[in-house]
Amino acid sequence: MTRAAEALIDLSALAHNLRRARQAMPGSRVMAVVKANGYGHGVKRVAGALRSADAFAVACLDEAEQLREFGFAHPINVLEGFYDAEELRRFSRHHIDATVHQVEQIEALESTRLERPLKVWLKIDTGMHRLGVSPAMASSLWERLHACDSVGGIGLMTHLANADDRNDPTTEHQLLAFAGAVGQISGERSTANSAGILGWPAAVCDWIRPGIMLYGASPFGDTTAIDEGLKPVMTLRTRLIAVRDLEAGERVGYGGAWSSDRSSRIGVAAIGYGDGYPRHANSGTPVLVGGRRVPLVGRVSMDMLTVDLTELPEARIGEQVILWGDGLPVEEVAQHAGTIPYELFCQITSRVHFHEHSG
Repeated sequence: MTRAAEALIDLSALAHNLRRARQAMPGSRVMAVVKANGYGHGVKRVAGALRSADAFAVACLDEAEQLREFGFAHPINVLEGFYDAEELRRFSRHHIDATVHQVEQIEALESTRLERPLKVWLKIDTGMHRLGVSPAMASSLWERLHACDSVGGIGLMTHLANADDRNDPTTEHQLLAFAGAVGQISGERSTANSAGILGWPAAVCDWIRPGIMLYGASPFGDTTAIDEGLKPVMTLRTRLIAVRDLEAGERVGYGGAWSSDRSSRIGVAAIGYGDGYPRHANSGTPVLVGGRRVPLVGRVSMDMLTVDLTELPEARIGEQVILWGDGLPVEEVAQHAGTIPYELFCQITSRVHFHEHSG
């Protein structure tokens, strides 16, 4: 039996979501975030659909070099920066920009001779407390970068920690801290991630960095993509491979974690955690069978999961099953699984067949 699990990638939805980002902050250039294999969607197809972006952002040098190998000539910013002088030379060789977030990286730039200078983004920690230099050091470190022969341009950036909560004042405090740190420094600014773009107009800057919104998921916990004017990009689907009738009280799946209090019709779908569907999705998680909602029941196993078809007696073997995407918001599935859309997208495995379409 051929593996039935498929991920359909709507390239036109990617282009639409990029336009939505530009619409939200029309004066800004777009650094499209395509790290982690395009959030699990396939970086080559994603970057191709987002070709009209002004630049790309990735997590590491390997991801940037892969984009170059695919023929993309866009500016590419590596958000984690570089480790050492050897990596710096690879940045220079492939015309790749680097985020600078600690003094040791500036020291490496000062002590390394490069084929061509790099553009760097000086990252300032305004409250995320993950990567970045302190606001108090921003001006002096900018001066060092400005004087460095290995630096050909300097941008200024920060990352918003709580922008996915529109009621949390942390974002306002971060934006004020960033403005205070860079007020007397020249250079392009970048503050807004997807949540900043859609929820915080004050985060407007020279560059925006949309990520999850490009893939058709809301960055907020209380809205869906459709609510935010976005179009879902990935539809994860499979088929029913078995349908069977059970008596009341019979248990389903590993550990007998679920049993019905009535005679039930159970369907088995050919997808499981070996394909990337979350094992921790609980009974009651919605699934579409033939376009109608039915609940997941029992534990998700490696290759299969089971759904309650009692209210859908016409369902037959071979029927299409949608796990998220077209007609079923990924945000809703993520909530049932106690996670976020980012993780659902990124954990899809190589067993799933990817197909592209437009519209």
